[in-house]
Amino acid sequence: MTVKISIITGGLREPSSTRLLADRLEASVRTELTAAGAAVESSFVELRPLGRAIIDAMLSGFPTEPLEKAYGTVAGADGVIAVTPAFNASFSGLFKSFFDVLPEDTLADMPVLIGATGGTERHSLVLEHALRPLFSYLHAIVSPRGVYAATDDFGSRDSGAALGDRVSRAAADYTRLVQGCGPRARRESLTDEVATMEQLLRRGTP
Repeated sequence: MTVKISIITGGLREPSSTRLLADRLEASVRTELTAAGAAVESSFVELRPLGRAIIDAMLSGFPTEPLEKAYGTVAGADGVIAVTPAFNASFSGLFKSFFDVLPEDTLADMPVLIGATGGTERHSLVLEHALRPLFSYLHAIVSPRGVYAATDDFGSRDSGAALGDRVSRAAADYTRLVQGCGPRARRESLTDEVATMEQLLRRGTP
């Protein structure tokens, strides 16, 4: 069994603590899934290089080729890991804008592991007050345990160990969720729309 995981990261700087957390989550999920007997294929969707394309899609309604490729990566996954920097106790504008232009129902029934980074622990409620409601609205299946990492979590050995423990626990929960959901039925949007149009035309035929 091969499990495809798409990792969406909204870091705005290079190097990015958001990407560091995403890397750790991906590695831990890979370890858990491999131990459960699954082969894992991971694909990263970095939003920073897509910033202009995302804004253009919001204004024109038409995605460029790089953005279309990102859509396909997410739609073709069996699960998503989504990590954003926190600003004023919420997700970044770039992160939210990507999901605003992502085709409808792309994340429907998708297992999602949420993560966020910020300067201090004050922003940790972003997981429950912003990210979880967002993905629930998009009809994703949100893993019960998300991971928040403050700047200090990447510093001392003790803080790093605590973050590692949180990442491991979240990965274990997420692995059980992915296994419980099973292979994901992917929606072929164009095919579905054509079939629906044909049905409507038949109804209008005497």
